[in-house]
Amino acid sequence: MEVTILGSQGTWPGPGGQTCGYLVSHDGFHLWVDAGTGTFARLQEHVSVGDLGGMLITHGHPDHFVDMIPAFYARHYGGMGSPNLPFYSPDGFTDLAALLVSENGRNVMAQAYAFKAAQGGSPFELGPFRVMPFEMTHVGVKALGYRIDAGGVSLAYTGDTGPCDEVVELARDADLFLAEATYQDSSNLMPFHLSARQAGEIAQQAGARRLVLTHLTPDLDPVISLREASEAFDGVADLAITAMVLEVGA
Repeated sequence: MEVTILGSQGTWPGPGGQTCGYLVSHDGFHLWVDAGTGTFARLQEHVSVGDLGGMLITHGHPDHFVDMIPAFYARHYGGMGSPNLPFYSPDGFTDLAALLVSENGRNVMAQAYAFKAAQGGSPFELGPFRVMPFEMTHVGVKALGYRIDAGGVSLAYTGDTGPCDEVVELARDADLFLAEATYQDSSNLMPFHLSARQAGEIAQQAGARRLVLTHLTPDLDPVISLREASEAFDGVADLAITAMVLEVGA
């Protein structure tokens, strides 16, 4: 299983940057996980629009989903891909998203995407992947983290979350733990995001094999975030950088 970083900045992108999005690939099947600002353009540097096999959205905050809209335009109006692309997200999110591009009240987005509600604790199969959603602790919206298994290895991705028991279970023995790390030690910590040190502590508690930090706001020094996470985690820790390709389990 490979993970290509399409974007890793949190809340807003810095100059030339992108917010969160990842291309997860195995056996020729390509899964787009979160679709933050700028990630659709980056995705097309690696695969064609029609090569996508499915999408996962963690929650309905714009830095994680807005590029599903230009992707819809490309597929529906540009003919770049067949209709009914499998699309999983928390319950209720797609009803709101579809209003952004409705045609006289008609849900045309549902023609490009086959919307399905993901539920915490209810696994599903998508191509070669087994996906287990976990309910995360976030603010104002339903938020899911996803555990993605294929080829004998596991990717755990938090989306956005604060510290909670569920995020530890999400990361339990994961080969790659892709964890949001919005804050640093000097930040005013809030209960609906993780700091880099908290991400490291969770990785350590869960027995994850590798930690990769993502969702860093562009005003913070990522070197400091990596140092703080590494102080709490005995394993290998890295920063998610656009265009980086991670071999899960390597």
